[in-house]
Amino acid sequence: MFREMRRFKQQLTEEETIRILETCKTGILGLIGDEGYPYTVPINYAYENNKIYIHCAKIGHKIDAIKNNNKVSFCVIEKDDVVKEKLTTYYKSVIAFGKARILENADEVFYAAQSLGLKYNDDKEFIDKEIKQELNALACVEIVIEHMTGKQSKDLAILNN
Repeated sequence: MFREMRRFKQQLTEEETIRILETCKTGILGLIGDEGYPYTVPINYAYENNKIYIHCAKIGHKIDAIKNNNKVSFCVIEKDDVVKEKLTTYYKSVIAFGKARILENADEVFYAAQSLGLKYNDDKEFIDKEIKQELNALACVEIVIEHMTGKQSKDLAILNN
């Protein structure tokens, strides 16, 4: 169903791919938007146990797109260093494909929001208080990853071997 990476020598290990998802701060969510046009949006996220959690308003383009087609892609770029002398870029990135689900259960929403909050701020008491204040206005989405790959530039692959 999913394509194998063409440049397999540049593929990152599963452990490195997961590390990138766990540590990066921002990703690009790709959805099928209005009238079939691709819609991509930068978002903060949390990764846990083969799932990506995001938050958003209860209404808007992301929610509408997920309701119309729950298949999504998600991209994270960890390294993006242009090496002008070589006319190349040293990069590391991850792309994941999966299905998004708008969380309906209050406990699931709280868990997802807490995972997100704790990724960016380790004050659990503060995070829980903020979530409780915003819970009624908050939507959270869970993306179950079906396929993911990490890739690095050819030059990094050579340097790392």
